[in-house]
Amino acid sequence: MALKAIPISQVVPQIDEIHVENVTFPSLYNNNSTPLSHGEDEHDVGKMNNNNKFVVMGHRGSGTNMLQYSSCHEKTIKENTLRSFNEAAKFNLQFIEFDVQVTCDGHPVIFHDIFIFTQQEGKLIEKRVTDLTLEEFLSYGPQNGSTNVEKPLFRKMKDGRIFEWKVEEDDRLCTLQDVFENVSQSVGFNIEFKFDDKRNYKDEELVRVIRAALQVVFKYTKGRRIMFSSFQPDAAQLIRKEQTAYPVFFLTNGGSEIYPDIRRNSLDEAIKLCLEGGLQGIVSEVKAILRNPRMIAKIKESNLSLMTYGQLNNEKEVVYLQYMMGVDGVIVDFVEQITSAVAQFSKQVHHDGKEHLLLLEKRLLSEQRITPCSEDEISYFRNLVPELIHS
Repeated sequence: MALKAIPISQVVPQIDEIHVENVTFPSLYNNNSTPLSHGEDEHDVGKMNNNNKFVVMGHRGSGTNMLQYSSCHEKTIKENTLRSFNEAAKFNLQFIEFDVQVTCDGHPVIFHDIFIFTQQEGKLIEKRVTDLTLEEFLSYGPQNGSTNVEKPLFRKMKDGRIFEWKVEEDDRLCTLQDVFENVSQSVGFNIEFKFDDKRNYKDEELVRVIRAALQVVFKYTKGRRIMFSSFQPDAAQLIRKEQTAYPVFFLTNGGSEIYPDIRRNSLDEAIKLCLEGGLQGIVSEVKAILRNPRMIAKIKESNLSLMTYGQLNNEKEVVYLQYMMGVDGVIVDFVEQITSAVAQFSKQVHHDGKEHLLLLEKRLLSEQRITPCSEDEISYFRNLVPELIHS
């Protein structure tokens, strides 16, 4: 008998088929439509199905280049590029995740790091992405035109080391419009609004960035599944205020790093932020969930969806654990391996611990099952990967 994901309350939004049909947008986007009527249920606007499908998202497309890839990977593809996105779309995933920043002349571009590095006459040159014009930004890395001069790309690690950014399959940098026009329609987009953790932003700065990206989204989406996310608490709430067509998720590491803004420092604060701002869900660092699995029930009781990110999501056992505990989906680097593993979750039962699994199977198939696993069940699964959870 096959296992399936834990059912949750029918009112909790699901995100594997987010799309827009017969939705009106605010008039500032120049699409000749009217804002939502007062009192309209925002959860009915971004059409999200509730078939309990476990969602897999490709991190920056086919995975981050920062990660030390294991021997099972045959190639590395430049992250946050059209090549990376379309390669990821070949596999059975529902979304790709990528980072959006806006250049000083108002163009949304795809790039993760706050600063971009190149080398001129043997000296490293550092510039803030948002201080560049679109033309300057696109001059870094591989070029399409043979007459364009390529600026070599370098990258700074968290530990301060700087190295030349080389991959086996390179591609040029791209804009948000490029992604909508050139990436397979089969995958949805998790658009993360990227801001500098070390800067304090005024609301008008955040709104300028949000509106620049939303104009592209509304012009080019053509029915594609969309969700927005951000680590910046004010930005997350402003995205929701600026549009009600698509769900907004708050990104948090759940307390593994501490910030001056307390809203970023725990899952409890994340829940509070979402409820205050009318957000639809949380994307948490996976360790925060595994160390405190009771938060899954608390998040679901708050009528929020839950996704996770982090390197542990490249471990099949960790993904399976979350699948069993009721997490809605995962963001992963190892797209091929994890999508393949998830496809098998509903088709087989592991031999180890068969009694526990058969008990779970019986309970999971119950139509009345609306809560995550019991403490005993959670403890059993956590024992599969204790060194990962607590590392």
